[in-house]
Amino acid sequence: MTVDVVILTMSAGTIHVLLVRRGEAPFQGMWAIPGGFKRPTETLDEAAKRELVEETGVDAASLLTQFGAYGDPERDPRMNVVTVGYLAVLRDVGAIEAGTDAADASLVPVSDVLKGTIDLAFDHLRIVRDALERVRVELEVSGIATAFVGATFTLAELRAVYEAIWGVQLDAANFRRSIVAENGWVIPTGRRARPGPAGGRPAELYRAGRAWSYGGPIHRLQRTAERT
Repeated sequence: MTVDVVILTMSAGTIHVLLVRRGEAPFQGMWAIPGGFKRPTETLDEAAKRELVEETGVDAASLLTQFGAYGDPERDPRMNVVTVGYLAVLRDVGAIEAGTDAADASLVPVSDVLKGTIDLAFDHLRIVRDALERVRVELEVSGIATAFVGATFTLAELRAVYEAIWGVQLDAANFRRSIVAENGWVIPTGRRARPGPAGGRPAELYRAGRAWSYGGPIHRLQRTAERT
């Protein structure tokens, strides 16, 4: 049995995924998501944490969650092997350092993977797609949106998460009303972000409120209807 880990993060307003370039056969030289074989003495969670650290230097142990299992008998040319998919959303991935059988490790725009600009080994394209769909659903029912931003954030930064994940353009005023008007979603910090290069009044900074533990304030179908 193997584990494969999808790490997602926001960079420059777009969703990025952490990939490794395989240093060994099969699929040597191709990009893949971090992962590998589970050792007999470790749990699946322990294997996912270890493989991620060994291949990328990234530690996301407390955030990793299972989201699927993949057992197509043809998915690995070496043998019939089942893999368990893990997902974590990180605000800051930190230093990335390829190790063990990974020849390289890097964050790449997930759109490049979905469009086929970057080909992935094994069935990792399917696994990445499934992870993204899990996040799309979680945006409606959990506080996962706040995992993409810092402890404090602007409403524009939070809105960018929804736009990037759902692939939509949200009206800024409507988004603000949905988030701010409802008690408990965001709490003003009384501080403002640093001025941008264009100048102007800096945006207000907020922090996440307790309401996120009960679900998300924005719904995908509702927002799609607003655009039509």
